[in-house]
Amino acid sequence: MPHFHVRISTDDLVFNAAHFITFEGDTCEPLHGHSYRVAAEVHGPLDENHCVVDFVALRDSLHKIVGELDQHVLLPTEHPLIHVAAGPEEVEVTCGWRRWVFPRSDCLLLPIPNTTTELLARHLGQRLLDQLESRFGTRPDLVQIEVQQCPGILAVCELRGE
Repeated sequence: MPHFHVRISTDDLVFNAAHFITFEGDTCEPLHGHSYRVAAEVHGPLDENHCVVDFVALRDSLHKIVGELDQHVLLPTEHPLIHVAAGPEEVEVTCGWRRWVFPRSDCLLLPIPNTTTELLARHLGQRLLDQLESRFGTRPDLVQIEVQQCPGILAVCELRGE
């Protein structure tokens, strides 16, 4: 039985964003930014048109999701040591002795525990699964998302559509 998947990796699947992560428990790195590149694979059976998924629909869905992250400070809302307090005009973030205040419109609050490249890939993959299900009424067997934070450094997350 053949297995099929499609891959989209275009030069415009990019987003520029600032973030910081914590590691080793309570070490917080400085705020910095990346020009992230995204690619996606969608695995599944062929539909009635003999396609895994409509390339245009996949491209448009992924562009929309990636575009939501572009030009924002990415903040995790599920980290035990990073406290994010969002008001109507600004967002205050604290981590230990460090404190940042950002305009609310510059921030994207993400339901993840850390803004690592791995968890950004998972977030994008979950959003893509949801978008494809909303558009086609079914979820693909598997979505694989690749997020590159700089040339040669990337993370991949595979999510089953079940």
